Amino acid sequence: MLDAKQKDKPALRTSDWYKSATRWTQLTLAEDDPVKFDPDQWIEIFRRTGSNATCLSAGGYIAYYPSKVPLHYVSKHIGDSDPFGRLVDGARSLDMHVMARVDPHAIHQDAADAHPEWIARDKDGQPRRHWAYPDVWVTCAYGDYNNVFMLEVIKEITRDYDIDAIFANRWQGHGICYCESCQTRFRSESGMDLPVSTDVDNPNWQAWQQWRRKTLTNMVIAWDKAVKAIKPHASFIPNMGGASLMEFDLALIEKHCPFLVVDHQGRRGLEPVWMSGRNAKRMRATFPDRPTILITSVGPEEAHRWKDSVTSGAEIQSWMMNGAAHGMFPWFTKFNGVLPDERWIEPVAEGFALQAQLEPILSGMSATADICLIEPSTTLKQFSPEERRVAEADDLGFYHAMIEARLPFEMISDEAMTLEKLSAFSVVVLSNAVCLSDAQCAVLSDYVAHGGNLVAASETATRYADGSLRNELGLADVLNVKMRAHARGPVKNTYVALGDAHPVNEGYEGAKRIIGGTRLLDVQAKDGVKSPFLFVPDFPDLPMEEVYPREEPHAPAVILHQGAGGGRTAYVPWNLGAVFWEVLAPDHARLISNIISWTAGGKTGVRVEGDGIIDVSLRRDERTLAVVLFNLTNPMMMKGPVRKLQPCADQIVKLKPPVGRTAGDVRLLVDGKPAKTRMVDHQLEVVVPGFELLEVVHITWS
Repeated sequence: MLDAKQKDKPALRTSDWYKSATRWTQLTLAEDDPVKFDPDQWIEIFRRTGSNATCLSAGGYIAYYPSKVPLHYVSKHIGDSDPFGRLVDGARSLDMHVMARVDPHAIHQDAADAHPEWIARDKDGQPRRHWAYPDVWVTCAYGDYNNVFMLEVIKEITRDYDIDAIFANRWQGHGICYCESCQTRFRSESGMDLPVSTDVDNPNWQAWQQWRRKTLTNMVIAWDKAVKAIKPHASFIPNMGGASLMEFDLALIEKHCPFLVVDHQGRRGLEPVWMSGRNAKRMRATFPDRPTILITSVGPEEAHRWKDSVTSGAEIQSWMMNGAAHGMFPWFTKFNGVLPDERWIEPVAEGFALQAQLEPILSGMSATADICLIEPSTTLKQFSPEERRVAEADDLGFYHAMIEARLPFEMISDEAMTLEKLSAFSVVVLSNAVCLSDAQCAVLSDYVAHGGNLVAASETATRYADGSLRNELGLADVLNVKMRAHARGPVKNTYVALGDAHPVNEGYEGAKRIIGGTRLLDVQAKDGVKSPFLFVPDFPDLPMEEVYPREEPHAPAVILHQGAGGGRTAYVPWNLGAVFWEVLAPDHARLISNIISWTAGGKTGVRVEGDGIIDVSLRRDERTLAVVLFNLTNPMMMKGPVRKLQPCADQIVKLKPPVGRTAGDVRLLVDGKPAKTRMVDHQLEVVVPGFELLEVVHITWS
C-alpha cells in the first residue's frame, strides 16, 4: 500500500495554502443549529475523514457569528455563542485550512424594508419572493447589495477570523433582474432594454449576457481585493459549475482564482456517473494547471431537494471518486449540523482514504491523451444556464461513446485552443461547435495543415462567434465540403445507408442502413473524398402504409478526406452525438468510435480490453505512466443511486513502450501489488484483476 500519511506539515496561512487542501469537509448550518448541533462531533468528523480543509457557514443570508454589520441577520438562536468561530478554532487545532462560506442570494424583511433596491424584480417590476421560502426576498446580484453591503460582511469575517478564503454560494443571481438599477445601468452601457426572452438570436439577450459577465467579473475582482487587503494570503473563491467558466472573463480567473470549485454535487434524473469526471476535463479544458475541487453531497440531488437526507454509500463513493480519478480533489457537503443519519460518514472516510493513498503519486503527474474533444464554450455561452444541457447533447453523446469505446481523451475549450495545444493530440473532435470565429477556424485549419486529424459533426462552424449565421461553413475548405442549406429539423424517420466498404462502416454485417439524424445539413462533397455512408432521403413515418423510401441513397452522410499534408478529416453533417445521447443506439456508438479511430490513423494510444464499461484516463511524467481505470459497470450507471459496487471482470491494458524504453516496475496502486506483465508483438500487456471501483496501473520506464 502507498503511504497515505502527510510527510510534511501543510503550508498554513501562506499564499500556497490551497495546494495542500485536497480533502474538504463542508458544513452548511441551519438556523437552529447553534442550540442543537455538537461542534465537537464535527471536529471529530474532520479527524475521522482525514479532511485537511473545511468550508464553514459564516454569513450572508444568516450570520453564525456575532456580526456587527448593520442589517446582517444573525441567527436568532446564537445567544452569546459563536458557532462559526468554534468550528474555525477546532479545524485549526487539526492543522486544517479554513474557508468561510457566505450566501448572498436572499434577505430578511428588515433589510428589504430598509433597502427595497436590494430586492430582485421580475419582468413585471414586482419584487421577487423566494421561490422555496416566501417569507424572505431574492436579492439583485448586480447592484449595491453585493457590491456594497456584502463587501462589508466579507471584510468583517476576514478581519475577525482565522481563515484562508471567502467562498460565495448562489452569488451570481437568478436570471435577469428588472430592478430600476439594472434597467438604468444596462440601458446606459448597451443602449438597449433588458431582454424579455433568452432566445439565442435575440440581440438584447446577447448584450445582457456580456453585461452580466462584465458586472460579475468586476464584483469578483472587488471582493478578492477586499479580502487580500486584510489577509494578503487569502482569496475570494466563487462557487462554480463546469459551465461557470463561461460566466467570466478568463483573464479574471487566471489572476484572482488560485483554485476552482465545481458545485455539481451529484446526479439528478438520468445522469451517468461519468458526469463527475467530465467536470474535471471541462475545467482542465481552459485551465489545465489549476487545482479543481468537486463538491459531493452526502444526500440525493433530485429536483425535490431532500437536502437533509442521505444517499447510498456506493453512490457517494462513485461520484466522488470518478471526479478524483480525473484529477479533482474531493469535497463532501452536509446540510444541517444535526446528524439524524450517520450512514454517510464511513463511505466518505473510505473515499478520502483512497484519494490520500493515490495522491502522493498522481498529484505530480499531468493528464494526457491522444484524442481531444473540443469544449464548445463559444456556443454554449449563447444559451441560458437552464438551456445549456440541451445545447450540449452532441457533446454528451460523443463523450459517452468514447467511454464505451475505452478511448482515453482530454478536452480543450475552443476559447483556449491554440495550434501548440492542439498539436499535442493525434485527433481533435468537434461534436457540434456551432459558433466559431474566423480566428478559431484558422487555428483548426492550421492544425490540419500541419498534419493534424480532425473530426467535425452536425452544425459545427455554421455560425460566427456572436451567434450570427454564416453563408458557408467556417471549416468548409478543411472538411472539403460546400454547404447548400443550413440544418433543418427536427426530421423524423431518417436513415443513412452503408456505401462502399471502408473501416468507418465496419461492424454492421447484415445491415444495409442504420438510424440517421434529426437535424440534417445539406452539403456537397468536393472531389477526392470518400463517403462510406449516404443519406436515405427522409420519408413519412405515418400512415404506416407510407413508411417506405421514395429515392435511392445519394447525398453524403459521412465525408472523409486524406489531406496532402497527411492530416485526415471526417465530417458528419447531422446530429450524430445528440441522437446517440437520446437513443443510445449501439450503431451510433460504433460509428463514433470507427470515425475517431480511422481519423486518428490508429494513433489512439493505450487500449484496455475486457468485459464491462471502463472509464479510462492517462497521466504521465518524464519517467512514468499511470493508466487510471474507473469501473462504470453497474446497473445504476445511468441513473443513481448506485445500490452496490459491482466488481468488473479482469482487464488487460495494452500499449507500446516509448522508443528506447522498457517497462521497469509495474504496479497496481490500489491493490498495492506488482502487476503481471508480458510482451506480445512489441506491446506491453498488463493484467488487471477485477476491481470494484478504481484501479491504477503505474508503469515506471527504464
